Amino acid sequence: MIILKKEEKTKLTKEKIINAAVTEFGTKGYEKASINNICNENKIAKGLIYHNFKNKDEIYLTCVKMVFVKIKSFIEEKYTKTNLNDYMDIRIKFFKSNPMYSYIFFDALLNPPNHLLKEIEKIKKEFDDMNKEIYKKCVLGLKLRDGVSINEALEYYDIIGNTFNIYFQRKIPLNSDIKELIDEHELKLTKIIDLMLYGIADKE
Repeated sequence: MIILKKEEKTKLTKEKIINAAVTEFGTKGYEKASINNICNENKIAKGLIYHNFKNKDEIYLTCVKMVFVKIKSFIEEKYTKTNLNDYMDIRIKFFKSNPMYSYIFFDALLNPPNHLLKEIEKIKKEFDDMNKEIYKKCVLGLKLRDGVSINEALEYYDIIGNTFNIYFQRKIPLNSDIKELIDEHELKLTKIIDLMLYGIADKE
């Protein structure tokens, strides 16, 4: 009989809880998900959950962090060119292959709980910084229009990116099918990125 050390048992327990939570948050989002469902549908004692996590918020943020780390690692592994179309193809491939991660990602991005906004922004920072660096490398490969500097191009990126997400945040209450909204978000983002790049490029 294999006897596990306390640390190993704790690790396995947390993994079981997180896997169950990914299914819960990845199908219902933060608002509709509940610890009771995680317990009942996965035969996990509620006391075990509270022994490892403070509350629903901590479990959700753990899932969100895991998803952002995974997509960042996936993109860094697959993306080798300075072509944003390739970047979007890789990103969409990740979401198509991991629908529950996709739901959690967009739930945190477009429909974040107000009281967790600061924590989610901290979690997103490394992912956002990576995206900005990828965009910067693409811009550096272009001949910019007269009067448009690299810093200005990056500033426009921030402005348009924030406005773009606000646009989709406002659509959440009007669209009950989050999957359709995710597909629309990625399709429009691909076009917006193309417009941003070639709207600032010097016309040949």
